[in-house]
Amino acid sequence: MTARAGTPIVLALIDDYEVVLTGLAHMFDQYRDRIVIAEIDSTTPIVDDVDIALYDSFAQPEVDHDEIEVLVGNPHARRVVVYTWKFQPDLVDAALRKGVCGYLSKTLTARELVDALEAIHAGEIVVSRAPAKPHKGAGQDWPGRSEVLTERESEILALITQGKRNDEVAELTYLSKNSIKSYIRTAYRKIGVSSRTQAVLWGVAHGFLPDHHRIDHWRHGP
Repeated sequence: MTARAGTPIVLALIDDYEVVLTGLAHMFDQYRDRIVIAEIDSTTPIVDDVDIALYDSFAQPEVDHDEIEVLVGNPHARRVVVYTWKFQPDLVDAALRKGVCGYLSKTLTARELVDALEAIHAGEIVVSRAPAKPHKGAGQDWPGRSEVLTERESEILALITQGKRNDEVAELTYLSKNSIKSYIRTAYRKIGVSSRTQAVLWGVAHGFLPDHHRIDHWRHGP
């Protein structure tokens, strides 16, 4: 029996930033007959038995790092799906080799995302088309959005706030060092700082450090 035919899919959302996951969770508000969120995890392992663990890639290690293998190996998650802007072929291939069952684009609408998760739950391997141009999808949120930071600028500032060097940020985001410098300059201008130290202090004060807790049973989930 598919989830749509009866029992909703039980979902866990994975990222280190609560604001990112809460925005993602609200995308499913109109589909609670099809998707139920059991938990939202920030830097903590899954403890509920879930049908799908949805890994949001915002300021997170990409699938070519060990974190995805740990998630795929977690006995509480039947399937793991990556939710991302990054569609470099080597990343997609690495995800599939490590046992990820879906590689989904942040350009998907809420309905398209639910449809894709149901197909994955039914046993399909689903890989979205690579987005032609990154843009904000419905329901998404990120630190610094109120300061008009784009998601990419926010992600880079979050990594800087975590203490990452430019070369480490470039490796984690699959961007060139020149692109990183350009995003940093734009972000600094928007938040009104002129140095890395000021940027880190601003980031610490505005929610750019990872959260360290989990939200159980989102909106009365199982």
